[in-house]
Amino acid sequence: MNRMLRAVPLAAAALALSACGFHLRRSAALPPAMSRVHLTVNGNGDLQRKLSRALENAHVTVEDNGGPGIAELRVPVASFGTQSLTQGGYVRITEYAVRMHTEFDLAGGDGTTLVPHQRIDLQHEYSYDSTDTVGNAAEVQQLQASLVDDTVQAIMFRLEAAARHPQAAPASGSTGKS
Repeated sequence: MNRMLRAVPLAAAALALSACGFHLRRSAALPPAMSRVHLTVNGNGDLQRKLSRALENAHVTVEDNGGPGIAELRVPVASFGTQSLTQGGYVRITEYAVRMHTEFDLAGGDGTTLVPHQRIDLQHEYSYDSTDTVGNAAEVQQLQASLVDDTVQAIMFRLEAAARHPQAAPASGSTGKS
């Protein structure tokens, strides 16, 4: 009887999670031509490290050098920028946007284009406190790390879409805002 009383809340929690649509995230199903990939990222070491880890989690072998039969994932642009959004009294900036602009493409091991040139533009806004400049620098670093994570996820979603719809290449140019 005591065991049944313990099992009821667990069963209710499992039922509630399945009813709300919650599912554990699975690894991305990438195109078969991406079983071996050479990754080239210009300008951001964190993006290269995290994208490489995401590819490996999707059961892709990340090669140190390109060659025949090895797909080429190129990220020629990965850069951050900031923009002031609002100004307070005495011309003090009170809100900023941290932006990340990324461009990438994917070529198969035979040189065919699997994913044409794509753009990803993401941004996060934050409030600026002129009395806490150390905290502001840490906040910008945290936002940049979050933008890198979001960019990796966006690239992986686009690669997965290429696997699902190999004939319909995604349109070039897309933006995102969070």
